[in-house]
Amino acid sequence: MTAIVAAETAGLEGRSPKRRGVPGVALLRSTHGLQRGMLITGLVIITLFVLVAIFAPLLAPYGFNADRTADGEIFGTQQAPSAAHWFGTTVGGQDVLSRVLYGARTALMVILLAVALSLVVGVPLGLVSGYVGGRLDRVLVLVTDALYAFPSLLLAIVVAIMITGGRSTPAGGIAAAAISITVVFVPQYFRVVRNATVSVKHEPYVDAARITGAKPRRIMFKHVLPNVSQTIPVLATLNASEAILTLAGLGFLGFGIEPSAAAEWGYDLNKALSDATNGIWWTGMFPGLAIVLVVTGVTLVGESLNDVLNPLLRTRGGGTTTADEAEVAAGDATDEERS
Repeated sequence: MTAIVAAETAGLEGRSPKRRGVPGVALLRSTHGLQRGMLITGLVIITLFVLVAIFAPLLAPYGFNADRTADGEIFGTQQAPSAAHWFGTTVGGQDVLSRVLYGARTALMVILLAVALSLVVGVPLGLVSGYVGGRLDRVLVLVTDALYAFPSLLLAIVVAIMITGGRSTPAGGIAAAAISITVVFVPQYFRVVRNATVSVKHEPYVDAARITGAKPRRIMFKHVLPNVSQTIPVLATLNASEAILTLAGLGFLGFGIEPSAAAEWGYDLNKALSDATNGIWWTGMFPGLAIVLVVTGVTLVGESLNDVLNPLLRTRGGGTTTADEAEVAAGDATDEERS
């Protein structure tokens, strides 16, 4: 017996530790055909968006609110695209390219803050509501359903007005926009996590943890959460695209970030409305194109993740079959041999 154990131990010691692959490679390999193309396209767009947002001060030729050069030369209002101003100038005399680049930074900060706050608030509430149940669950479901039924943009406007009081500092404006969007997103995370928690809280592994004396907090966050969090990355990705549209809607309606505090694509679109009727296309085209590209990239990644992580929607590439398909194929082959 000792010799057998020693031999097995020596075999285990000779094995090299399993190397971890590059993050994201396994996900990319699980996609096929059009789905892989969508995922790669979305990732490229998001990567460019993030790089532009981070390095906006280095890429932008001027400040987002500058209307003249360092020598005091005024840009001029509504100037067509030229070598000096690649995207032209706005009705206020600012450089459109600089505002688009700085607008990416504003959008990225609002997206990250809004999604992070939504996760921190919505996921724990969903866990507690689904696991505890009872009166607490009914109250939380009633409140979140009321918020979810309220028009999202109108709710964001009301929250933005309550937070800012009409004016805000740059940091306060970004925080107010993120919080107003968070109020819209929290019910979504709450409903997803709460419903998943209700479906798994009586599973054997949860009962086993409960029998061993584990506290409810440990059961919720150590045992239940890892098994109900599969759809959270997909929801966070799709909410990022919705956050961009909500932020643009707030800025377009005049309830977003103060124009002098930060560049914002929705505000620029609002100021470009009158320009479009006069044949001045560049003031509205480039901010609108930036919104479309970023939303498209984030949506492509979100839909691809949903196809990969959701077994009911998972697409199959050539040469892959499910267990049911393999069984049917084997049955057909047997029938052909008998005939």
